[in-house]
Amino acid sequence: MRISHEKIEKNAVLLVVLTLITVSVGGLVEVVPLFTIETTVEKVEGVRPYSPLELAGRNVYVREGCYTCHSQQVRALKDEVERYGHYSLAAESMYDRPFQWGSKRNGPDLARVGGKYSNDWHYAHMTNPQAMVPESLMPRYAFLATREVDPVKIARHMRTNRTLGAPYTDEQMASVAQDIRDQADPQADPEALVKRWPKAVQASGNGRAVTELDALVAYLQVLGTMVDFTNPAVESLRQ
Repeated sequence: MRISHEKIEKNAVLLVVLTLITVSVGGLVEVVPLFTIETTVEKVEGVRPYSPLELAGRNVYVREGCYTCHSQQVRALKDEVERYGHYSLAAESMYDRPFQWGSKRNGPDLARVGGKYSNDWHYAHMTNPQAMVPESLMPRYAFLATREVDPVKIARHMRTNRTLGAPYTDEQMASVAQDIRDQADPQADPEALVKRWPKAVQASGNGRAVTELDALVAYLQVLGTMVDFTNPAVESLRQ
């Protein structure tokens, strides 16, 4: 064996060829399973892609680096489940590109934050975090209320996600601008919105301009609410 290694180490061409073969095999082992991801992530009833306004809010969340302080992954540990709720399922992140599991927590986990606080609380918290949580280290995001959401950009993002497998329907794609307005306006009739986007929560906008703050609140309010963990079919996944 020593002689074989010696021949390889002294022959540059042979060393390069064998190195490429080794790297190629390693790469295939990592890449090939990704083509079967649809069969490895078990779908769960209720999980849907984000509505236009929620997607806009998620973009703000990623842009502002919220994932560096907040995770979105409840681990299957007793203390985490008692504090945050049911542990996270892979299917809950199946339309996240990239997922927002995070790697540390300066603030609480947000995987189940949807519905935990009112819209008014979120608006106040984003405007002045320390007014709501005195010990908070979170910076202020009041400026988000001055920046409007661009429906054209969100529609393009949805089309891209659709090509990557997100099951957006033609009806949903045709109603992007209307759904953004309706979900940001608490005075709008939510019937059509909720029909297209089950469990969508209307933000507390002013009914005129749709802001990034409206979008972020809509995104936070849907986190962890799509899956009904009292459903026996979902319950079976815990076994």
